[in-house]
Amino acid sequence: MTDTLSVLVVDDDFRVAAMHAEVVAARPGFRALTPARTIAEARRALLVEVPDLLLVDLYLPDGDGIELLSAAGVDGFVLTAATDAPSVRRAIRAGALGVLLKPFEPRILADRLDRYARARNLLAGTGALDQADIDRALAIVHGAGDAASVSRAATEQLVLNALGDDEASAAELGERAGISRATAQRHLSALAARGRVEVALRYGTTGRPEHRYRAR
Repeated sequence: MTDTLSVLVVDDDFRVAAMHAEVVAARPGFRALTPARTIAEARRALLVEVPDLLLVDLYLPDGDGIELLSAAGVDGFVLTAATDAPSVRRAIRAGALGVLLKPFEPRILADRLDRYARARNLLAGTGALDQADIDRALAIVHGAGDAASVSRAATEQLVLNALGDDEASAAELGERAGISRATAQRHLSALAARGRVEVALRYGTTGRPEHRYRAR
């Protein structure tokens, strides 16, 4: 494959969008377009230069990323913090090549991009394909041993590293690790259920008690 693949990142968080665009720009054979932060910006970008691949968030300020992908008529991955099964099924029905759950390490996205390029190369041209060609391309994109399967463990380790020997709340850990409070809370709860962290309550003068976490 000699053509450079252009990729449009659509995410309303400019820091996340920039990080994903940097991963794209660092991969050989890929070119990152200026990220879009809304559905409207993405539609304008699609008119100016049709990208080869979309990396689109599900929830955007002015609409739904899955609907954007479905209407765009180009390949795409959905990158989202939404873990509910209906959203994942809807993304697949809309034609998403995959769903990556945020947060994930840059290497996971890099791996998906590399596999996408290999699969696209197998399906390039206008000649006839046999079943083996099709099966191989699909296996590359959706292959076993997917790096995304280690995302949860990697994020939990990130949370533990941020916690260190200190006691902290989910919000404080989120700031340290560079993830949202909700994501930190979800992984802390899972770690607590397995006995990896201890949970204590701190009572203030007003309001609800605060959950404080410490590594065992």
